[in-house]
Amino acid sequence: MLHADLVGHCLAKPGAWLDEPWEGDLVAKVADKIFAFLGSPAPDGTAGGVGLKCGRDAEAAREWRERYPDEVSVSAYIGRYGWNTFTVGGSVPDEELLEAVDDSYADVVSRLPRSRRPLPGSGGPAG
Repeated sequence: MLHADLVGHCLAKPGAWLDEPWEGDLVAKVADKIFAFLGSPAPDGTAGGVGLKCGRDAEAAREWRERYPDEVSVSAYIGRYGWNTFTVGGSVPDEELLEAVDDSYADVVSRLPRSRRPLPGSGGPAG
């Protein structure tokens, strides 16, 4: 999967926007909350990996790591909060990876106050 395709999928979500809080590392946000750590593209344009919210805590996010032990790992520093890092282009099918992006977005949106949740079809920073 190309990095641009992964970014495009993230940005297709209502209220989603890109930020670069660390030089060269893109993140996808809704309101002011990250739902995908996108990093930067590999030299060939592919996405090397993506960090996604996969549950309330590391235990809840364990299913992905058990299904794909060589491709999914606990995210550094934030893994205890349910974040996993996925290797893109490995054994995790692209469709499942995109579903994981969708689930991460939905989880983050569900934690936003109702007043800050994006309306369908909205884009850009909210809040």
